[in-house]
Amino acid sequence: MNQSEVIDIFRQAGAYLEGHFILTSGLRSPIFLQKARVFMHPALTERLCRALAERIRAEVSGTIDYVVGPAVGGLIPAYETSRHLGVPSIYVERENGRFRLRRFEVALGSRVVIVEDIVSTGLSIRETIEALAEIGVEVVAAACIVDRSAGKSDVGVPLIALAQYEVPAYPADALPPELAAIPPVKPGSRSL
Repeated sequence: MNQSEVIDIFRQAGAYLEGHFILTSGLRSPIFLQKARVFMHPALTERLCRALAERIRAEVSGTIDYVVGPAVGGLIPAYETSRHLGVPSIYVERENGRFRLRRFEVALGSRVVIVEDIVSTGLSIRETIEALAEIGVEVVAAACIVDRSAGKSDVGVPLIALAQYEVPAYPADALPPELAAIPPVKPGSRSL
């Protein structure tokens, strides 16, 4: 699956939004990829995650014991990708503001791939890696449906992206006039 096919799925699901959006990073963008609108359609989600699993298989050597998703955004793509990889899906969630693997026990040295929905700065993946390192889990790679940074985000492990799609993003005090004229909305889930 190529970038154009991925973005077409977002458009088909009504998930390619145009307007003035406040991103999780605080930057502003005229485009927002509302993955929840894709994930509400099992057939579209299955297509994306099957393709992502194929890409992971091609790029990760050795055993994968688990797929780990950062809550909230990574839960659905991690689960569906793990189904195609034939390994269990687990997730980290915030506890006192930090990611923790609260509901699952994994063996020391387990090899995992983190699966995220969309990467902008890579912060959720880096926080997930930190949480897993604390319990002796080896993160062999991270993967995402869309890398909005187009390869610029350093997540600390190899990042496998189904699509690299750079979307313009601006500091709030440096908006182009056409974006500044539109009231902003904040549709992300980081605070959940």
